[in-house]
Amino acid sequence: MNKFKEPYVIAEIGCNHKGEMQIAKELINMAKIFGNANAVKFQKRNNKELLTEEQYNAPHPNPVNSYGETYGAHREFLEFTVEQHQELKSYCEELGITYATSVWDTTSAKEICSLEPEFIKIPSACNNHYKMLTYLCENYQGEIHISTGMTTKDEIEELIQFFTQKGRNQDLVLYNCTSGYPVPFKDICLLDILTLKEKYGDKVKSIGFSGHHLGIAVDVAAYTLGAHVIERHYTLDRTWKGTDHAASLEPMGLRKLTRDLRATYEALTYKEQDILAIEQVQRDKLKYKK
Repeated sequence: MNKFKEPYVIAEIGCNHKGEMQIAKELINMAKIFGNANAVKFQKRNNKELLTEEQYNAPHPNPVNSYGETYGAHREFLEFTVEQHQELKSYCEELGITYATSVWDTTSAKEICSLEPEFIKIPSACNNHYKMLTYLCENYQGEIHISTGMTTKDEIEELIQFFTQKGRNQDLVLYNCTSGYPVPFKDICLLDILTLKEKYGDKVKSIGFSGHHLGIAVDVAAYTLGAHVIERHYTLDRTWKGTDHAASLEPMGLRKLTRDLRATYEALTYKEQDILAIEQVQRDKLKYKK
């Protein structure tokens, strides 16, 4: 019997739709019918709440990636309304793939809560936003997924204690993550999955892995170490304008990832008997006769 949970693959679209609903739906469609992912994930920001006036009106730090004259205009161009998110959720339901969204601020958390998705993600940048976390714990009944990039061990401990005090730790999925785009292999630090599993595996619902690296080999290792929820950035074209595309998988990469993870899941078993049926034929033919 397989003691591992089946891999759960999240194709993180984020803002890789370039602000276009048609591209967003194409990404969902490809993730489902070609990539065989379990879920797609977008993101929701209230940019006026999230950014200071100075940040909002400043130029994009990397103008070649900008969709507006200021960073605020760039972010607004890429933002979908809550009504558009409802449209995306309905489209996901038609196709039979789970819709989810990362939320970056309390207003966005309230808006996405109204859609009642299966889970809501908290990005590494906001996992210390306790006003938002409090609202979610008290008003949202689904799973809460949280990444731990750029977060100290003490801050992770504080998070777990907070969710435990709120009675929501069993709805929590805790992700190993290194924040960077892309992340070199030496900085992925996969063995931290073992630390999360050892310290919190019996306190949270699941351990996950959010990868910002290149290729797909590392994800299989993350899964075998105990992270059954695997999240990867996903795009239709890695050469598109934007910071996330280069660290994203294209549809074929997503397809190969889900294939390899599910093959690994099938392989992670013990022999049910000394000589399997498939081996008996070879034993009868090839085994040395004493």
